[in-house]
Amino acid sequence: MLRTHNCDQLRPEYEGQSVTLAGWVHRRRDFGNLIFIDLRDRWGLTQIVFDPDVNAAAHQLAGELRNEYVVQVQGRVRRRPAGQENPALATGEIEVEGHTLKILNKAKTPPFDINKEVMVDEGLRLRYRYLDLRRQRMRRNIMLRHNVVRHIRNFLSDEGFVEIETPILFKTTPEGARDYLVPSRIHPGKFYALPQSPQQLKQLIMVAGYDRYFQIARCFRDEDQRGDRQPEFTQLDMEMSFVDRDDIMELIERLMVSVVKHNTDKPILHEPFPRLSYAEAMARFGRDNPDIRFGMELVEINALVANSGFKVFRDTVAAGGLIKGLNAKGQSHYSRKQIDELTDFVKDFGAKGLAWLAVEEGDAHRSSFAKFLSPEETAAIVSQLQGEPGDLLLFVADRPAVTNEALGRLRVELGQRLNLFDPNVLAFCWVIDFPFLVWNEEEKRWDPSHHLFTAPMDDDIPLLDSDPGQARGKQYDLVLNGYEIAGGSIRIHQRDLQEKVFGLIGLDIEEAKRQFGHMVEAFEYGTPPHGGIAPGIDRLVMLLAGEPNIREVIAFPKSQSAADLMAGAPTEVNAQQLRDLHIKLDLE
Repeated sequence: MLRTHNCDQLRPEYEGQSVTLAGWVHRRRDFGNLIFIDLRDRWGLTQIVFDPDVNAAAHQLAGELRNEYVVQVQGRVRRRPAGQENPALATGEIEVEGHTLKILNKAKTPPFDINKEVMVDEGLRLRYRYLDLRRQRMRRNIMLRHNVVRHIRNFLSDEGFVEIETPILFKTTPEGARDYLVPSRIHPGKFYALPQSPQQLKQLIMVAGYDRYFQIARCFRDEDQRGDRQPEFTQLDMEMSFVDRDDIMELIERLMVSVVKHNTDKPILHEPFPRLSYAEAMARFGRDNPDIRFGMELVEINALVANSGFKVFRDTVAAGGLIKGLNAKGQSHYSRKQIDELTDFVKDFGAKGLAWLAVEEGDAHRSSFAKFLSPEETAAIVSQLQGEPGDLLLFVADRPAVTNEALGRLRVELGQRLNLFDPNVLAFCWVIDFPFLVWNEEEKRWDPSHHLFTAPMDDDIPLLDSDPGQARGKQYDLVLNGYEIAGGSIRIHQRDLQEKVFGLIGLDIEEAKRQFGHMVEAFEYGTPPHGGIAPGIDRLVMLLAGEPNIREVIAFPKSQSAADLMAGAPTEVNAQQLRDLHIKLDLE
């Protein structure tokens, strides 16, 4: 063996024992005749001391060591001299007196410091990801991810779930994003698709009678990138038979609480997790993924200003728009420059502007619009938003979707700027009762709110014939600190209802058979009522680790332009490979 112990293992009870350690030189320090080496492996650090009076050859070789050299050390464990202990290290009470030293591999000077937590350009980190992964922060994140996934597997196995792998090469079907396509050499002109999720396959596993299924699934979506998205990602894919919505939500709630309490010291703000209807979430927070760690909720004022002298408000109400405000408590001191910055912020999300009112004592309010209102109208608005002297009230008037998006985003931005929440707190909540269908104005047709296998509420099935836009779906999303970390639903399990939904979204019978014939046929062979959910592993671990984006918790992520900066992917392929696949490129 090249080692007898790891670098986080030795304690005072090992004093006097001969040990062999191996790892990377984390740091070298020379003090007179003594040379100190911090030896690192993935478990931790151990201090090694080389003394010329103990072994002159080993001491001389230690003088040649540089950071990141890979070495093997044999020596004797001893206590550190009194007063020289390091309480920051698990091994800080001991050191190893180096007797022999062997350099297993030398290393070039890394392009960035590995032994210091300093800011490094992300492009450089991704280019040398194998070095970045040696840093303590990344090692901590990767180990947290490992422990979370291991805990999930054990928890679900104990709950009677079966882990089943589904194919990576599957069939292209419309699931919301573009597919990554894989050409078939054996079947010229035909393509596989990498799965956006195992949705259809896991439902077929329920048809097969396995009752409770899960897998740690790799998924692929060719979509625009952002901080919490990657072209390939990992989700906990789950499906259960003979369950209703509450059964699944209760299980996931227990799973999440167990994961948090066994792998972090972060407090959970609410147990059980609050449940908000989609309509309530949009009304109070402007978003269907609300961050409930703080207040500053949105307030509608349409009824108060429908006939006001302020043309912007009056015209917005008349056009069927929405006017909402929020109360930034104690921020009436904001300067015009600061308010202009907030105005630019909401404009990035489609708003035309930002109206404001700084509440002062009496009626001496400062405002961008109050001069157009009567004192009674102004007082009613201040009262509606529970304004007090010193508060800053901010308003957006626009189409409902724009008002909610812009003001909902502004709420989160102000929550961060004003430190309105504890970043270590975890605030889970459920959002339920989503619309079953949403109208696609460009295509002039209905689209599924979730996906086309989601079941409508039983009471709302008649609405599919009379008023589809009013039907609600059996969908449920789990939200954590303003991020959707899981989406699920009870599925359609009857052929006639599934075919009705195909028709509503514009899929004719022949096209539905071509794309989903295997699913529809399966429904004729005894399909149980079933439902599922798919928590995102990357987002969950990101939030547990307190990281700003999912790239920090993935070993080898793509950049924000979906490129692998380390390996240089995607790459061009040679002409013979294209001929083998019967593919010609048209790059114009």
